[in-house]
Amino acid sequence: MKTLQTVSLCLLCMFIVFVASCSKEEEGAKSEEKASEQLASGGQENVKDEESKPDIVKVAVGSKDHSTLVTALKAANLVTSMSNAGPFTVFAPTNAAFDKLPAGTVETLLKPENKAKLADILYHHVMTSALDVDFFSDGQTLTMFDGKPAKITKKDGAMYIDDAKVVASVRASNGVVHVIDAVVLAK
Repeated sequence: MKTLQTVSLCLLCMFIVFVASCSKEEEGAKSEEKASEQLASGGQENVKDEESKPDIVKVAVGSKDHSTLVTALKAANLVTSMSNAGPFTVFAPTNAAFDKLPAGTVETLLKPENKAKLADILYHHVMTSALDVDFFSDGQTLTMFDGKPAKITKKDGAMYIDDAKVVASVRASNGVVHVIDAVVLAK
């Protein structure tokens, strides 16, 4: 009788363990499914990382002076691209730089039908390498991501890309952001 009780008790314990493990497997599958859904709904820009240096897009998002640039990146569908590993050198026009353009230019470029033109303008502000100000020399011609040239000028201790002055530089996890005071347009 004691043996039968012991066997019954062991079977009951095994059944409880089996049910509990099935439940945990189901929870694990659900959390894996949820994680996959989250990854599928966004790219690198959706990764939450409070410890590392921010990427180029997060640097721009964190700057009150670059909200127009962030809006342009979103409209041109370039947020994911500029959040990727890079390395990139980005010459980032400030809001005031965009304000120097003729009235209505930014609004026109932000329209969905002008997405390709906007992307081309933004690509003219990007290089595929991470270069600090010290790398550039007076008279140097750069080939920007759009394939078109831009010229570096150094005068009075300042650096310019075409007619835009570099007013600050920020290191990002995927490159360097050089803040500029004008929009650089391909010639």
